[in-house]
Amino acid sequence: MRLRLSALATRPWLVALLIGMAAQLLFAFHLDRPGGIMFDEVHYVPAANALIELSGPRNIEHPLLGKELIGAGMDLLGDNPFGWRVMPTIAGTATVLAVFAFLWILMRGRMRVAVTGAILAMLNQSLFVQARTAMLDVFLGAFLLWGLVFLLWAMRGTPAQVRWRWCIGAVLMGLATAVKWSAAPYIAAIAVALFVVRLRDGLRAKRPLAAALASAEQPHWPGLSTAGGVLLLGLISITVYFATFAPTFFYLTGATDGLAGLIALQREMYAAQTQVLPHHNYQSDWWSWPIMLRPIWFFYEWDRGAQRGVLLIGNPVIMWGGLVAVLASYVLWFRTHAWRPLVLALLWTFSVGIYAIIPKSLGFYYYYHLSGLFLCLVLPVTFHQFDRLRARGWEEWYVALALVCFGYFYPILAASPLSDAQAFAHWMWFPSWR
Repeated sequence: MRLRLSALATRPWLVALLIGMAAQLLFAFHLDRPGGIMFDEVHYVPAANALIELSGPRNIEHPLLGKELIGAGMDLLGDNPFGWRVMPTIAGTATVLAVFAFLWILMRGRMRVAVTGAILAMLNQSLFVQARTAMLDVFLGAFLLWGLVFLLWAMRGTPAQVRWRWCIGAVLMGLATAVKWSAAPYIAAIAVALFVVRLRDGLRAKRPLAAALASAEQPHWPGLSTAGGVLLLGLISITVYFATFAPTFFYLTGATDGLAGLIALQREMYAAQTQVLPHHNYQSDWWSWPIMLRPIWFFYEWDRGAQRGVLLIGNPVIMWGGLVAVLASYVLWFRTHAWRPLVLALLWTFSVGIYAIIPKSLGFYYYYHLSGLFLCLVLPVTFHQFDRLRARGWEEWYVALALVCFGYFYPILAASPLSDAQAFAHWMWFPSWR
């Protein structure tokens, strides 16, 4: 990556295009493996079919948008593995590009950091598997990360630029919530972050608190008052969220009856989300996800003339190394007051902490999807901070190690042919991975 990245620093769109093409090829290669339904596709593919046919409500535990997108792929390519999974591959590529864009903006055009983060996201095995599976979390990650990109981009610019960027960010956060409710806490966190930044800016400028919060003349998000920003964020995201439920008014059976029916549907979703469910073989607690105590076999069967498997497991180099980067970010804050690593470390901590309080009776490793993506942000920014402390050059070695690890696990990530039914044992480092 040292090779002339500086020469490409003025061409971020070209670099993003190349990264996007590489990611899409990686995610779409042999997309029809396995050739049948795997893991929770058993819920979302039929739900997408029901939306295509408007036959009636199905899989009411979650909002509709993710299933609408899966259905769009099925409309395009048919009711087959390509149709089920093509939209997740696009969402996976969008996620990689969002990591690139976020780091490019956050680090003021430092290409080395942005490229490192994007490559780590591509090699993040959790994203790779989710991008090849007709489930919801890959859409959640794509919309939420792009929402953060636009909200971050809105911090600077003319007042007109700030407003439209903020509004697009709010739209994307509404779309993320329309995939899974787990995006909603991030909207609240953004409102709190806006308040905190305004308070900090006011204290630095020695302005009265009321002026710091009410005025639109601000160093960050200029032209946007605190109350106006929160109001726009809330109204736009809520409106977009409810707009995605339009198909429910046209069901052949069980159609939603006006606004009251739409509200009733939200209550049904909440009841489904909070019900006590029976024990599941792959359930796990939130505190175990960072250490990958219980990954999930999405598939392990004889398929198309060979034994094949798909294991949802993070890249150990990224997932475990990312924990070290989070800790280092907190240490750097106390030693040097480096705020960028701190913000990303707080984002990761918040993403994990959500699940400590969400009232769900079961948890699964794929809930860690967003947190794993945030580690791909923390790592390159932390490396950059140490580069400034004259420890330059470790990124290339770290990315190379992540690539080796990805290649090692690839056969059981991409449903490649295995030698026999016991071949999985080669990759099982710990008994809990079986």
